[in-house]
Amino acid sequence: MFAASAAVMAQEPAVQATPQQPVAAAASPQAQAAEQLDVARKNLARLTDQTKNAADDDSRLAELKVEVDAATKQIISISVATRPRLDEIKARLAELGDPPAEGAPPETDVVSQERKRLLAERGEINALTGTAEDLSIQTTKLSNGITATRRALFSNTLLKHTDINGSMVMDAMASLTLERQAFTRTVGSWLTFAWNFKRLQLLTALFLSLCAALVLLLGTRKLFFPLIHREPLSEEPGYITRLSVAFWSTMIPTAAMAVFAATSYFFLQAFKVLRPDIAPIISATLAICVALLFVSTLSNAVLAPKQSIWRLVRVSDRGARRLALSIFAMAAINGLDYLAGTISEVMGSPVVLTVVKSLIATIITGIILMAMSLIKPIVPAGETLQGQGKPWPRAVFLLFVFTGILLIIAALAGYVGLARFIATQIVMTGAILVTMYIGVLTGKAVAKQNALADTVVGRYLEKRFGLEQVALDQTGLAAGLGIYVLVVLFFIPLILLQWGFQIADIEAWAYRIFTDINIGSIKISIVGILAGILLFAGGYVVTRWFQRWLDGNVMARSRVDTGVRNSVKTGIGYLGIGLAGLIGISAAGFDLSNLALVAGALSLGVGFGLQNIVSNFVSGLILLVERPFKVGDWVVTGTTEGFVKRISVRATEIETFQRQTIMVPNSLFINASVGNWTHKNKLGRSDIPVTVSYDSAPRQVMETLLQIAAIHPLVLKNPEPQAVFTAFGDATMTFELRVYLADIVNGNGVRNDLRLAIYERFKDEGLGAPFPKEELEPETLPPGPEADAVALGAEAAGPATVTTPVPEAFKRSGTQRRPRRVTVDGVGDRD
Repeated sequence: MFAASAAVMAQEPAVQATPQQPVAAAASPQAQAAEQLDVARKNLARLTDQTKNAADDDSRLAELKVEVDAATKQIISISVATRPRLDEIKARLAELGDPPAEGAPPETDVVSQERKRLLAERGEINALTGTAEDLSIQTTKLSNGITATRRALFSNTLLKHTDINGSMVMDAMASLTLERQAFTRTVGSWLTFAWNFKRLQLLTALFLSLCAALVLLLGTRKLFFPLIHREPLSEEPGYITRLSVAFWSTMIPTAAMAVFAATSYFFLQAFKVLRPDIAPIISATLAICVALLFVSTLSNAVLAPKQSIWRLVRVSDRGARRLALSIFAMAAINGLDYLAGTISEVMGSPVVLTVVKSLIATIITGIILMAMSLIKPIVPAGETLQGQGKPWPRAVFLLFVFTGILLIIAALAGYVGLARFIATQIVMTGAILVTMYIGVLTGKAVAKQNALADTVVGRYLEKRFGLEQVALDQTGLAAGLGIYVLVVLFFIPLILLQWGFQIADIEAWAYRIFTDINIGSIKISIVGILAGILLFAGGYVVTRWFQRWLDGNVMARSRVDTGVRNSVKTGIGYLGIGLAGLIGISAAGFDLSNLALVAGALSLGVGFGLQNIVSNFVSGLILLVERPFKVGDWVVTGTTEGFVKRISVRATEIETFQRQTIMVPNSLFINASVGNWTHKNKLGRSDIPVTVSYDSAPRQVMETLLQIAAIHPLVLKNPEPQAVFTAFGDATMTFELRVYLADIVNGNGVRNDLRLAIYERFKDEGLGAPFPKEELEPETLPPGPEADAVALGAEAAGPATVTTPVPEAFKRSGTQRRPRRVTVDGVGDRD
């Protein structure tokens, strides 16, 4: 307590200097949070009232649920924003300690006032947190209530019972006459209004829609012609080709029609041609056209009634035609029923008329299903597709009959909504599932090895871009994965929409999946991860571009040394990639403070075996900064000798004179001796040893060597060449020609030229061969075992080894020596 009081007293002047600022600064976040909670309370009341008013509107309830969930997240974020200040208050109270006990010395007024202020602020934050929790509970209850209401509304719609009797049918007939008259008046008045007052806008909208349709048709035909064209082949195409053509011949026209319908409706709305009572009818008509095109193209793609070689299922030609016609008839009946229901809703017709329309459509659908059971499409193995065909298998036959009877019985029993829903799902959901199945099979077939090369698209890519087999396989794998993604992202939402879900539901789920995935205490955002990857890729591309620009424009024009250019370019590369990685990690939503854990784990790993990697990494940075050698230098370390081709953070790439690439760890260059022939400059000395017999004149040999060196154009005059008498041999004298070269890298060629010149010059001037070879005279050694051994050794040594007699000088001195072998190549020559 005394220490805390002393610390506070030491800070007392600073506190008293501006007594109001800390309090205001501390109170402002709470005041802001209180205002935000008040706004959230009013928003919750508004959403509650709107939910009560939209109890019968499922689409509106779906939108309200999205707003309620957003309000819940906002309230939680308001509560979370006060936690840092609450933690600060708790920490400060812990520093101040508990109030003095009874009988203890009193604390200073500054400490007492600060404790009271902190306790009051903590109570205010706790009250705000409690308010936020209450509001969060209310919004959660409201969200759950909306979900329950929508579930009940969907169940009531499907299971709603209607008495089917004669009076209801008569009322429907009467309502139908009134509806027909009202529809005729409405459409006629709209056409008259649009032609008299909106003629230019109407014609412009129609013209733009037709242009959009023409562009789509021509564009899709030009771009995707190999994917959707069925060539009149004499042989049956491959399975993958048939799958691909079936899938894309369904997807591309349907997508084109959907875009055309959307643009047409958009242009009509944008030019204010549509009235509120006509817009739903036009929208329903365009949607039905898209659905009918989708079902018809799918049935033609799978059954191929006119081209049996492209058929995906083995059915007879007659069966394929009848099945395609039946499927299109069911789709048309369902579409017309949907349009009729939209017209009844717009015209304000009685509900009984809509029920009778759906009843008739459901009964017709049931009859078509039962009629499909009588089709005989099955072709036994070995028979042609042009034959009569056999009936369905018993299970399929019973399925068609049972489904048709079920629809008719449910409709006549009064459950028209349920029967109508089942009939719609049989057509639309069935078509979507079939398309998904074809898409999955297509992606699987395309992703197989060597599969894409056998297709029309693969041959086109190979011819157009010159792709090889490996590139085609990689392209096929990417295309297969792309087809999977397309199938999931496009068809799953369509199925959900068919089963009563609203667009707002799908958007909320998609937003939650891509932005808010919770795994325990870890929160993952797919969008954030993708954004981080894109930002890292963008930073990587920018870094590489900046490296090339700086190296090729700035440093190249400034005539900077190659080694300096490489070091600068490499350093910029590491810096740019590091920054891109940090930006990508931040954009992905990862807390960079957690990298301390990674650093701790890394430091622990260093002790268990990563020290070599870290040592090489640090050594690579030292080499780039200190630059004891650079790219292009001729270095020697241990048994490795060659030119430096690349310096990375782990190892240095050296290319030997035999064109072998050796990766040398950077730590070896730091911890061992390294020779660099071209460190400061490329100036170097090259030595050529020359060995002659004692019959040669030493001074003449030295003068001749200097003359030969002076003639060569690459030998420097300053420092001047040197000819040195280096050693006496048993039978020879050794000289050394030392020349200086401006570029030591050219030493091999210069030494080769000088050796040739020395040999030719010595031969012309009679100085003797630089490497004398003489046969051993028989009288040198007396006959006997020793002479035989010398002869046998000379014969086994071959032409590269010769024997030399004992020099006369040594004979005169009384010294008797055995003959020795002289190697042709000299000592100390570097090639």
